Amino acid sequence: MEGNKVSFKSINEYILQFPLDVQKTLQSLRELIKELAPDAEEKISYQMPTFYIYGNLVHFAAYKNHIGFYPTSSGIANFKHEMSEYKSSKGAVQFPLDIPLPYELISKIIKFRVAENLKKAEEKLKKKK
Repeated sequence: MEGNKVSFKSINEYILQFPLDVQKTLQSLRELIKELAPDAEEKISYQMPTFYIYGNLVHFAAYKNHIGFYPTSSGIANFKHEMSEYKSSKGAVQFPLDIPLPYELISKIIKFRVAENLKKAEEKLKKKK
């Protein structure tokens, strides 16, 4: 069974596997993340598009009926009240494909996660001194 597993090498490769409408949604999400976290490195982690800056920032993935957005448990906990209309868990939120992505909410989460990762990196640096 392991032989059938697709292994993506880039976010472009990941996005291109989906229908055109889903590709457009994934690409717009990617562009938003790049705009708000320009220093973040793009990579594939857990077979999902991932942005990394002093640790994992956010992941996202497309499924049959939704886009999964994974901003870690702190990204979910800090915006739980704003995402009450979406299905969520400790570290993920599902945005249905049949409605527009909530870009304002996603922007707030990304900004929060960037600040959180930068703060952790600064604290780690202070401990080394």
